[in-house]
Amino acid sequence: VNAIFQSAKTAVEIALGLIGIMGFWLGIVNIAKKSGLMDFVAKIIKKPIIFIFPEIKDNPEAISNVTLNISANALGLSNAATPFGLKAMENMQEKNQNKDHATNAMCTFLAINTAGFQIVPATVLAILAANGMENPTQIIIPTLIVTSFAFLCALIFARILEKFEVFDK
Repeated sequence: VNAIFQSAKTAVEIALGLIGIMGFWLGIVNIAKKSGLMDFVAKIIKKPIIFIFPEIKDNPEAISNVTLNISANALGLSNAATPFGLKAMENMQEKNQNKDHATNAMCTFLAINTAGFQIVPATVLAILAANGMENPTQIIIPTLIVTSFAFLCALIFARILEKFEVFDK
């Protein structure tokens, strides 16, 4: 019984720590969006986004939402990235000729989201700090290496698999 109550107390402490860090980063993302910084970043990474997702080059809403999703994920803000990801998929589906099947861009987007590329794993840092780790930032370099590798593998496999016709037309 004591272990149950201690675990509940720990869960609340971790949740409160996460609320603080998530509030901070969501505020930063909101400021960046309102100040035009996200639009500036979108312009900078538009060419790589179009290279990765050639099917959406004529869909500015999708490009914007993909950019915001990838940026938020790179900052470790999965919760903030989710609405942008859903909107990006919705934008891609609007232009999809075959509504019953996902496009290559949609599959690639799903793959790179699953890979979870992160530059700053904010949520993990908050959990480690809330649990009293002395130097939670020591995980940043290993996280960057692993998530970069996963991101590249997701792109490579998405490109390989898009060459195969797996659905009957």
